[in-house]
Amino acid sequence: MANLNVNIGNLQLKNPVMTASGTFGYGLEFSDFFDISKIGGIFVKGTTIHHREGNFYPRMAETPSGMLNAVGLQNKGVDYFISDIYPQIKDIDTNMIVNVSGSTIEDYIACAEKVNDLPQIPAIELNISCPNVKKGGMAFGTNCQSAAEVVAAVRKVYHKTLIVKLSPNVTDITEIARSVESAGADAVSLINTLLGMAIDAEKRKPILSTITGGLSGPCVKPVALRMVWQTAKAVKIPVIGLGGISNWKDAIEFILAGATAIQIGTYNFIDPTISVKVVDGINEYLDRHSFASVKDLIGVLECN
Repeated sequence: MANLNVNIGNLQLKNPVMTASGTFGYGLEFSDFFDISKIGGIFVKGTTIHHREGNFYPRMAETPSGMLNAVGLQNKGVDYFISDIYPQIKDIDTNMIVNVSGSTIEDYIACAEKVNDLPQIPAIELNISCPNVKKGGMAFGTNCQSAAEVVAAVRKVYHKTLIVKLSPNVTDITEIARSVESAGADAVSLINTLLGMAIDAEKRKPILSTITGGLSGPCVKPVALRMVWQTAKAVKIPVIGLGGISNWKDAIEFILAGATAIQIGTYNFIDPTISVKVVDGINEYLDRHSFASVKDLIGVLECN
């Protein structure tokens, strides 16, 4: 059996397979399907400083080979997470990572500070695709300066592994990646959802209440794979790849492109046991190709 251990900064993973925020709840919801401690980590649903109801319905739509969502970060706030959720997940034998979101830099700072005090949460994932309400609703992650500002501000108060989740809705994702690296990020995860929309032709109206939403699923994989490959060559920090992964082969492709670890998102809705199947598939691939460690596979794509 190959060695599946990888490191994301100081974060040690038993294997490179994790689940994406917003697709796996708090992990507890999937514990009836398989032993969730067998995967490398779980990114819990997006957490904000205050309670959020999310967007009006309808806020999900099926698309060819994917889905659109505009849930709007519905959650009960970080204090509820600390009092009610954390006691239930703190002893799960894998990395429980909190996805932190906000509408202002102050929101990010306040939420990250609270999570920093939780001893069994070894890392946060900073979602910088949220709208900066002080700058007209532009997402932090679509501008190098604003991306660096929010990361630097959180870095001052958060002292464990800081992962920054990047938006694909930019001209050059490598510029954003380099800016957050210079601001103190320990790793980047990409991609977040692509901006898309769906229309009901009979009603001649948008399907989503927000008109546009985030596209995910197998349809985004080629874009995600390209962006991971570009980013892995542009930064020195680890890259976590996600976007359309639905089997072990997809995961291997992301690792070959330069991802140290991967996240599985939308496919959790189709097969709730997919993540542990991908762990097994990666191990079988490594044995079949005589790799002693999954680390030997990272970024070895032969382009010539």
